[in-house]
Amino acid sequence: MMEVLQSGLYTSIQDFGRFGYRNYGVPISGVMDEYHGALANQILGNDQDAAVLEITLQGPSLYFHEATQIVICGADLSPKLNNQPIRLNIPIHIAKGDQLDFGARNYGVRAYLAVQHGFQTEKILGSRSFYDGITVKSRIQKGDFVPYQATAKKVESFSNIKLRQDLFSDSEINVFKGPEFDLLSKQQRKQLFSTSFSVGLNNRMAYQLNELVTNDFPSIITSAVLPGTIQLTPSGKLIILMKDCQTTGGYPRILQLDQKSISILSQKHTGDSIYFKML
Repeated sequence: MMEVLQSGLYTSIQDFGRFGYRNYGVPISGVMDEYHGALANQILGNDQDAAVLEITLQGPSLYFHEATQIVICGADLSPKLNNQPIRLNIPIHIAKGDQLDFGARNYGVRAYLAVQHGFQTEKILGSRSFYDGITVKSRIQKGDFVPYQATAKKVESFSNIKLRQDLFSDSEINVFKGPEFDLLSKQQRKQLFSTSFSVGLNNRMAYQLNELVTNDFPSIITSAVLPGTIQLTPSGKLIILMKDCQTTGGYPRILQLDQKSISILSQKHTGDSIYFKML
């Protein structure tokens, strides 16, 4: 078991998501940054979609009651094991009684903590991903005990994983045309692809962008949306839907992000700049 001494800002269990239930209004959920979530599991030899801990901005304090191996990938939130700094992207042996803490944010927004064999929380509708209303809670809380399979076996690694710094530094967001893209005027399209947008309010459901796009569209009939769908609201604000987004929406769906760009966006902080590039 892993005991949560402090929960951090927003820390949740996520795998690659919950599929096959969108017709019932169930969001996909899952890791926001699939690249780093999968990398953490691959380093340990886990299945790519094994459940990991997704840690946002401010990390938790965790006490391990059994031996295991861990890997931390993604954002650098200054992890420390028993008050000693540890590296990202390499297997770390955990002994019974070890404590993991996090400190200052050096870069990125979301870090991913994997344990050998994955966290063994309850599967609901085929996934362990937390989502309020589907799972008992949407994030871990102080006093929680998170199960994992204890093992003393060490993962041997002599390789040095090269940090994909572009996934943190890139401002380019690749997009495809959305279903309502052709309704945009030439001026609106020019504005979309010549503007440097800044990230506003954001969470696992959606990222809002601060700059406005001229908009005289009426609302559309409620239609299907996906993680990565960009909606244009009546006020001209752009909303980029993320992993916990609803399954339908009534705003024009003008663009759609590819998966790499969802990962890049998930590591952007409020105030960071992005721009769109059509694929």
